[in-house]
Amino acid sequence: MGCREDDYRFLQIVDAMSSINQRVNLIGLVVETSIPKHSKGTDCFCSVKIVDESYSSPGISVNLFSENMEKLPHVESAGDIIQLSHVVMKTHGREIYALFNKKFSSFALFEGKYSTNFTPYQVSQNFRPRDQDKKFIAGLRKWTANYQLNIGTDESLSLKEIRVGEGLNLMCKVLHTCKVTKSEWMIFVWDGTDTPPVTVHTKLEDEMENPLPLQLEPSHLSRDILCTFPAVGTVLRVVADQGNEKLGLHLLKSGRWVKFVNVICELHNGLWRALLMPFTKLRYLPNDDPFVLQAQRYYDERVSSKWARMPSSSFPWSSHITETDYEDVPFVTLMNVLTYPEVTAKFRCVVRVVAALPWGADEFRSQLGTYRIRLTLEDPTARIHAFVYAEDGVRTLIFYCLIFYVFSNLVSSFSLSLSLSLTCTHSSGLA
Repeated sequence: MGCREDDYRFLQIVDAMSSINQRVNLIGLVVETSIPKHSKGTDCFCSVKIVDESYSSPGISVNLFSENMEKLPHVESAGDIIQLSHVVMKTHGREIYALFNKKFSSFALFEGKYSTNFTPYQVSQNFRPRDQDKKFIAGLRKWTANYQLNIGTDESLSLKEIRVGEGLNLMCKVLHTCKVTKSEWMIFVWDGTDTPPVTVHTKLEDEMENPLPLQLEPSHLSRDILCTFPAVGTVLRVVADQGNEKLGLHLLKSGRWVKFVNVICELHNGLWRALLMPFTKLRYLPNDDPFVLQAQRYYDERVSSKWARMPSSSFPWSSHITETDYEDVPFVTLMNVLTYPEVTAKFRCVVRVVAALPWGADEFRSQLGTYRIRLTLEDPTARIHAFVYAEDGVRTLIFYCLIFYVFSNLVSSFSLSLSLSLTCTHSSGLA
């Protein structure tokens, strides 16, 4: 762009697409971003997709590079406005995109259609504000008022609908992000629903040498962190696919609702997890998004109901093969058990038995004549160890002896749904 007056000119996207290899200024709505990552060189990289009135679908990608992830744009919400100066229009195959050069390009991020604030909430180092910019921002906000931002709810799944496979879109809330190994970060997400129960493909007799893990992370989360998690609904673990550990997962904002576009869901030791791939995209959802409001209403209904803390898969009612004391006590989840503030308490839960140690009924009694068995129990919110010991376990063990005798002669692994009364004593995150 040779004229100084061009510095004050924003091209519409459709016009910029015909300006290949030229520097242009763009302003548009951000509809999608990639997760920041390290490039193959020394820079960090992310991509944002923007739209405007001239090109409202599917939009154009802007590829941005910077010295570190903190200097890349961090879009607060889908529908926010990005102002780009001196980006170069490029082609790759049939795709046309804009390239942000860290040496001479600049960006500024502004709140979306509901705002009257013209102060950007993030700017790049080269950004220079100009009074003329306000009219372009105001014009884009006016157009946005009648533009239906396509978040793509119809194409997205809740956690209760996930399945093993590629190309899934998940809408959920980021609860927590932490570093679980030297090179791996893990995201904990939730939407108030229960992931589907799955078959645990292990042999009962292997529990001694190769026990089922209680969680996917190498060590237990602290109780302080668990207490921040909702007690109803599955908390899904999300990790980067192997070989893509350099994704900037630590930059994801806790407490925000997001849509992950193109993730892979899989099972690991009978536990669900989601994998972020190099092609995974991210959209932060506004708090008034219909999906967010619906999820919050569903959660409020579950926590206020006397019975809705039971797993969704147990409705309309759990099996009546067992009876428990305290029949009038409401059911709670295993997350309630793990986060209860008292050291010792009694609970009523609907759980699955997925492993036992020892697994053979003839080994339930030790050489000293004491009954002892460690059960691995799970529901949609957690997996825990429950210990049945000494005289307190005699009556319970009569039931388990019958169950294990039948199943040990039929299958090598099983899960059994039942309702239990548990007495919990906190110890290293186990019950």
